[in-house]
Amino acid sequence: MRQKKLFLLDIDGTICKGEGLIDGAKAFLETIRQSGGQFIFITNNATRGTRDYIRFFRRLGVETGPDQYITAAYATIQYLKKHCSDRLIYGLATDSFLQECRENGLRITTSLQSGIDCVLVSYDNQLNYDKIKDVCRLLTEGEPEYIATNPDLVCPVEFGYLPDCGAICNMIETATGKRPRFIGKPEPAMVEYALALTGCSPEQTLVVGDRLYTDILCGVHAGVDTALVLSGEATLQDAAAFAHSPRYLFPSVKELAAAIAPARAAAHAAPQAVSAQVKAV
Repeated sequence: MRQKKLFLLDIDGTICKGEGLIDGAKAFLETIRQSGGQFIFITNNATRGTRDYIRFFRRLGVETGPDQYITAAYATIQYLKKHCSDRLIYGLATDSFLQECRENGLRITTSLQSGIDCVLVSYDNQLNYDKIKDVCRLLTEGEPEYIATNPDLVCPVEFGYLPDCGAICNMIETATGKRPRFIGKPEPAMVEYALALTGCSPEQTLVVGDRLYTDILCGVHAGVDTALVLSGEATLQDAAAFAHSPRYLFPSVKELAAAIAPARAAAHAAPQAVSAQVKAV
């Protein structure tokens, strides 16, 4: 663990829950900085753009810069710019994400019209049945390229969970038989962007998250070590049954902080971590 220099962090269920920080998250981020490491958020949450996240974390007392975010929205925009730059795209997503798409030169519409040959689906906090009907019509009556930001089924909030992009896509698939190409985690693109940005090696990198089928599998696909935290979706039983075991397992980032603290603190913290059911898998 001490060789890790780059920490690629999921946000929802790992650092935050709803609109607040998970207990110990702020101290965890400070521990990374004080130990000479760096962190980048890699999130499948497409409800916020980079500027929104900077403001969000500032309100929570955490200062970050634009180079500390690689989102599924960003990765999806890069894909669309490469493969769909001249296409008319129907977008089912948050207003902020669709605006970010437009700012990157993509042709986005939210109404049915002729010439649409790409459908983009993401989490939408203003989702309604008319939007679902539009997507189903486009996928049933034509063969547009069908792209979605992330396969997450639920998004953790302060009272439990809300349906996420994966659940929306499952509903559409039930009606149309069509399944999208997902761009975010567990695809390795965001980890690969982070390695290229920082110059860190896979051996120096740790992916930290609360979901086995997105966060942990993303790290596996990218060839880097992973740490599962039990502060979000996954349980200890889920981890035991998952085909790709995380390298490390912690109750939350509060306990993970002890493992990456300066040498003396880490040495004293290790026995306590084991007794708290923190273990290497």
